[in-house]
Amino acid sequence: MIVVTGATGQLGRRIVEALAARVGAGRVVASARDPGKAQELAALGVEVRHGDYEDPDSLKGAFAGASQVLLVSSNARATGGDTLAQHRRAIEAAREAGVGRVVYTSHMAAGPGSQFPPARDHAATEAMLAESGLRWTALRHGFYGTSGLMMIQEGLGRGIVEAPADGPVSWTAHDDLAAADAAILAEEGRFDGPTPPLTGSEALDFAALAGIASDLLGRPVARTVIPDEDMPARLVARGLPPRAAEMIMGYFHAARAGEFATVDPALTALIGREPRPMREVMRERLMV
Repeated sequence: MIVVTGATGQLGRRIVEALAARVGAGRVVASARDPGKAQELAALGVEVRHGDYEDPDSLKGAFAGASQVLLVSSNARATGGDTLAQHRRAIEAAREAGVGRVVYTSHMAAGPGSQFPPARDHAATEAMLAESGLRWTALRHGFYGTSGLMMIQEGLGRGIVEAPADGPVSWTAHDDLAAADAAILAEEGRFDGPTPPLTGSEALDFAALAGIASDLLGRPVARTVIPDEDMPARLVARGLPPRAAEMIMGYFHAARAGEFATVDPALTALIGREPRPMREVMRERLMV
């Protein structure tokens, strides 16, 4: 039995669906903070359990009888929470439940020296897994394509993307990552420890994204570089918590340093086709 946490999120839901199609719904458990939001998954024949990273007892119940657990990484840091404490609870619950293997959604830039704060959390979580005594795999995901679109979305209506200097990023679609993650869960011996970067097939900066948006929308979208010091106040004015603004600034620093520029064939090999290009991801979101 394979348990997938965060099963009602953008990524978790897709992983459950892809995994059920591969191994059968009867072998998949969807763990969610609010099981009531997982009714579509239950309709597939997947068992739904309550599991909350803030509630260790719920995790023990969610993981009971599992041969593998997929831990979808927490984003608690963005709202002032403790991501690493949540991950530590989940890993300990998996160990206590006798889980054979933990698979964790990490990031291509994971490392203690990354300029992107979540990437440092991913590296720390991988270290926890390495010390846990459990078999483990870290899925080194490429940067979500929808995140790139979200970062430029505010300016599209005005026809101008204003942001600090950035760098090329190998934007990657959720659907492709979910398919790859399901393949790795279904074939237990395929990877131990960190995977290669699971990325899209091209690396694009904000200027390139603005160009794609111009083509899709049929009107000019310019790219203007603003000073780093101007961005945090703009983000907070849009309603983002200061911690989230700090993370986004870390993104720009890391992108300029080339932390997200790698393009690797591993994702293509796992899913058996070319990954969805960023143009397709943007078309799906913009042409509605």
